[in-house]
Amino acid sequence: MTDLILILGDQLSPNLASLAASSPAQAEIVMAEVAAEASYVRHHKKKIAFTFAAMRHFAEELRQAGWTVHYTRFDPAYPCPDLATAVAAVLQQGRYDRLILTEPGEWRLKQEMDTWQARFGVDVLIGEDTRFLASHSDFQTWAEGRKQLRMEYFYREMRRRTGLLMDGDKPVGGKWNYDAENRKPAAGDLFMPQVPRYQPDAITREVLDLVDTQFAGHIGQLEPFTLAVTRKDTEAARDHFMARALPAFGDYQDAMLSGEAFLYHSLLSTYLNAGLLDPLDLCRRAEAEYRAGRAPLNAVEGYIRQIIGWREYVRGIYWREGPDYVRRNALGADRPLPDFYWTGETDMACMSAAIGQTLEHGYAHHIQRLMVTGTFALLAGVDPFELHEWYLAVYTDAYEWVEAPNVIGMSQFADGGLLGSKPYAASGAYIDRMSDYCTSCRYTVKDKTGPQSCPFNSLYWDFLDRNQGRLRGNPRLGPVYRNWDRMDGDKQDAYRARARQVLADL
Repeated sequence: MTDLILILGDQLSPNLASLAASSPAQAEIVMAEVAAEASYVRHHKKKIAFTFAAMRHFAEELRQAGWTVHYTRFDPAYPCPDLATAVAAVLQQGRYDRLILTEPGEWRLKQEMDTWQARFGVDVLIGEDTRFLASHSDFQTWAEGRKQLRMEYFYREMRRRTGLLMDGDKPVGGKWNYDAENRKPAAGDLFMPQVPRYQPDAITREVLDLVDTQFAGHIGQLEPFTLAVTRKDTEAARDHFMARALPAFGDYQDAMLSGEAFLYHSLLSTYLNAGLLDPLDLCRRAEAEYRAGRAPLNAVEGYIRQIIGWREYVRGIYWREGPDYVRRNALGADRPLPDFYWTGETDMACMSAAIGQTLEHGYAHHIQRLMVTGTFALLAGVDPFELHEWYLAVYTDAYEWVEAPNVIGMSQFADGGLLGSKPYAASGAYIDRMSDYCTSCRYTVKDKTGPQSCPFNSLYWDFLDRNQGRLRGNPRLGPVYRNWDRMDGDKQDAYRARARQVLADL
């Protein structure tokens, strides 16, 4: 019996279940760079380049391990249109009894692959992606019967299951969560580690030339390209973070600083989500830094929570809620995405900074995504599906299973509160507290209304005002609405008028 194993561009792991279940003597592998996956949204050039380069290097890694790999490179003259075409071309050789897949990360691919057995006339086995720590059934069991699916309680269960940062059945330090200690603003005189940069080899350079010519119309800056694309280099990046940045990661993980795109963040999510790093290994290494006294508890707990808590949780939400989740719009938001999301050309310094570094690096950290670009879209009433497609396109670490719940649920409250207990609405005061952006902005964050006032300020109150019918009953927003009710009519009208002008200018 000869099996054919399909490996996708975000499944670049030697520990993939489909590989572990077979051997080079029993199976061959198919991988392909296809037009549909490169273009179903207008992916950032760096994301396409990273994916193709990492795939090519992983194919070589598999060949070195003894596997036969059928690899289809992107051919500009005759581009392979989709994965099914690439698989069919190999199956037509006629010597394969089964097609083995590891479940893809997106509903659109899963639904297509469910048709392949009938289409190809061979047995198709789709196994669950065991690189994640919580299976679909694990998450369903945890969620069953709960009125609210809050990440914090899922996270505690994951801590107990993995034993990470546990002393017996108690959390290390006596608390599960040290987020309250992780909200320090950053200053320009901090000693921040240099970001690891990796020079493209011949394989990667060939990919860069391809992307430069064939995907010139896509968003983002391609060069300089310094991402790691091999397992060796991603592991070096991992070790660099653990030694140099993790100790201060906790304190400044929410901070934003002009001219500093990375601060103390790990920059490992692109590699992790593509399969080049292992989530449990990352967490155990971070815990070892704490146990050895090299990193404080607030930093290590915060980092581990992002992986076994938030990352696993949003994947569970995505697969539990089904393929229509990305189309949810509980607040009825329908404004088109402003053009400056694609260009960064706006007088709002915070938005310009977050979008500008996104275009340059294909990266922005979680607070820039949630509390700057996400909050502005929420306050402005942008269609959440349009915003979802933007986030999916512009970040090198974005795949729908992780991106959609963060945008539809966390950022835009479009799922009506399934994921978050309240909308992440905020005025300019939050950005002023956590960044230095406001000092160089043409708008004045202290001004609440008027032509020079920060747009976030009036949009904040206008958002609450126009969504009263949907949000006034939210217990966490009760004090905010009481503040609104105490304002005199003239002040309320001034907020509304300024918001109307901001929205008209979009």
